[in-house]
Amino acid sequence: MSPEQPSCPQLVWEGTQHSTAGDGEGPVFPQECLSHQQVLSTVRQMQKLLSAQEAAHLQGTRSLKKDRAGLPSSVVSICPSTDTCPQLAVPLNGRKLGRSARVGHDVHFICNAGFQLVGSESRTCRRDRTWSGTQPFCRSIDECSSNPCANGGTCVDGNQSYTCLCPRGCLHPSPPTDVDECQLFQPNPQTRICLHDCLNLPGSYGCLCPPGYVLHADRNTCEDVDECSGNQHNCTHGELCINTFGGHRCVRPKCPPPRHNTSYVKTSSFQCERNPCPTDSRACRLAATSISFHYLPLQANRTVPRVLFKMSTTRFVGDSLRFTIIGGRGQGVFAVRRSDRQTGELVLSSPVVGPATLEVELEMSEFSRKVLLGKHIFKVTAFVSQYEF
Repeated sequence: MSPEQPSCPQLVWEGTQHSTAGDGEGPVFPQECLSHQQVLSTVRQMQKLLSAQEAAHLQGTRSLKKDRAGLPSSVVSICPSTDTCPQLAVPLNGRKLGRSARVGHDVHFICNAGFQLVGSESRTCRRDRTWSGTQPFCRSIDECSSNPCANGGTCVDGNQSYTCLCPRGCLHPSPPTDVDECQLFQPNPQTRICLHDCLNLPGSYGCLCPPGYVLHADRNTCEDVDECSGNQHNCTHGELCINTFGGHRCVRPKCPPPRHNTSYVKTSSFQCERNPCPTDSRACRLAATSISFHYLPLQANRTVPRVLFKMSTTRFVGDSLRFTIIGGRGQGVFAVRRSDRQTGELVLSSPVVGPATLEVELEMSEFSRKVLLGKHIFKVTAFVSQYEF
């Protein structure tokens, strides 16, 4: 190339080979050199393109950082909390009371008879997910450390006991020491070891249940005995056995006596149906077409509000239903509400201290264009136990 001929800048396109021979296989690049003005114009266009791409990239990075910054709060709101401490080991020859390792919860440690706890008796899971105190262990108690033998006797340490060896060789055993777990843990609701009552035993404890309950397989909780299914009731012929928490009740549902040309017939153990009305008896037509009886066992002090009973109809021919409380004892603790177009609910609105028997009468009326088509009476009886389990 002669010195007079300027060098040509080469534009390289990655990934595609283009023919310059004019054989029809690709575009033909010009052979002459670009002018200085053309080169500057091309460079400025490429700079503008790269600047625009860089600005778009920075904007995308900022948006990503902003989304990431807001991510932890949204994750916390929809994910279950994982604020727990590592599980603590059960000391050898001892027990750990309490299973929760969540922040703010406590666990407690006790040793078997004949062993003494060394370390923290209780530990709390702190906010930094570490346990307070130190890991305890159970050390064998030296029954002879207090020099219990008198008159020159020699103390021999044993398993949960000691023996005094007298000069003549007579052996005088001493009773073992014991930790009263019931007195130590049962009074506090946070550490109680039995659902109902606790009985201290030598070297251990036992849980007791009230009449009508049996001790569960976990040896701590109580479960109800179904006297009705087990034929352990005292109901007479014609009475129905209703199992309750801690006992049972014998009931005999009865249809109301005839009145104002209105009478009922028993169609099942828990339902009465109205007999056909005389053609000229308006009182009979306004009376309930059916009456049903319902018996609900409840524990004392249940959390509220709680749905106890649902009312609906399988033959809905009108355009509206109305649910109301029309009578009974204990109306102050009940409320009625609608859950959908064809269903009403009886709701326990206040906790109840047992033992108690509550009764409420509910009416479900069916209308078509505000004209009464029929109504049903629900007679509900709730048997509240004196216990919360």
